[in-house]
Formats: sequence, structure tokens, C-alpha cells
Amino acid sequence: MSEKSADGALVDVSGVEKVYHRGSEDIQVLKDLHLQVPAGEFLALMGPSGSGKSTLLNLIGGLDHPTRGTVTIAGERVDQLSDRRLAAWRARHIGFVFQLYNLMPVLTAERNVELPLLLTHLSRSERKQHVAAALEAVGLLNRAQHYPRQLSGGEQQRVGIARGIVTDPTLLLCDEPTGDLDRKAGDEILNLLQALNREHGKTIIMVTHDPHASARASRTVYLNKGQLSREQLN
Repeated sequence: MSEKSADGALVDVSGVEKVYHRGSEDIQVLKDLHLQVPAGEFLALMGPSGSGKSTLLNLIGGLDHPTRGTVTIAGERVDQLSDRRLAAWRARHIGFVFQLYNLMPVLTAERNVELPLLLTHLSRSERKQHVAAALEAVGLLNRAQHYPRQLSGGEQQRVGIARGIVTDPTLLLCDEPTGDLDRKAGDEILNLLQALNREHGKTIIMVTHDPHASARASRTVYLNKGQLSREQLN
């Protein structure tokens, strides 16, 4: 079971600011941002382009460091970890799902899903068992030996989700997971994310610009100019 912060939140972002430097110019992307996500929640993060959604997701996933403030995930101060420790922490706690799938075209679905497990100490047979379970969870066990070019967009995204959950991560982070799909395929992906949340208890944070997608979440948070502007319960 995942450890939580003292106030019970699995994700605790407190007073976070993010400033990028371009030459002599400072660009502030996030401003004194506070966000808490309890374990088992499906949170949608919405906002216009440039509002800081993906930046916030990257901070929560340990892909970037805040300029100020703290990011605590499952009781761990992620903002204080070195790059080496962050890599090990991400492998243990974070699953990523991307808009454009990011599958390796020369690898089968099975081998693409296996990639995060190569950072673990699991044996080859144990990795194979984990991969089969992840592909079965997304309904693609029968497509394990197919290459990305042999799969539809929706199937490729399912492979991406299987890769994201194969390590049984504490937190699943999805950046526009339906943004490159038609409505039918997008709905299938949203159904799958809801099932992972409701039936398997996965905590999910999903960046989206689509109200149809955000309606599937249990809560929607809005970012505007680097700050939370309002929240809405679905």
C-alpha cells in the first residue's frame, strides 16, 4: 500500500512556482500553486495552451524540478531527489501515457510494454508474466506479437497504457491520452482509464483540453496563467 502524506493526500503540491530562463528573460509558468490529490482519485487537469498543465504533470512525475515549493508523492519529497534517485523513483511509482503513444516501431506490443520492466530486477519470466497481465488488462493479449504499424491508433494507445501500468505504479499520469484519436477510439480509452480507476484503484491525473474527456474524471481542476482558477466536481 502506498504511503500518504500527513494530511492524507497521495499527491501534495505546495507553493510551487516554475520559472524558465530564456536569455535575459524569465518566463513564469506556474505561480504559487497548491494541489492535493487523494489516493484513488481520477483527476482531470484542464486549461488553455500555455497555462502550465504539462509543466505541472512533469513536476508531479519527477521529470522536472520546481523553482520554488514542494512536490510530495506517496510521502516522498520528489523535489529533493537527485536525478539518479529520481530515475529509480519514477520506475517504481510513475506510469506515463502520452498523446502520441511513443511506441518503438521496431518492437512488438509485448516488447514495448516490457520496456519499463528492464529497469527492475525482475527475471525474464517474471517480466513476461507482468507484460501478459498488463496486455490482458487493456484487452490486447491477442495482439502481443503485433508491431505498432499493425495496430490502429486506439490499439496503440492501449499498448501505451499497458506500458504505463505494467510496473503497477502508484500514480498514472496521462498527457492528452485521447488527443490524437477519433471519438469512438477516444471513448474506448476513457472507458479503460475509468475501469483502471474504479476497478483497480489506480490514481490517475489526466491533462486534457476536451470537456468530453474531463467529464469521465471524478474531479476537474482548471489552470489559467499558471494558477488554479476554479474546481468543478463531476
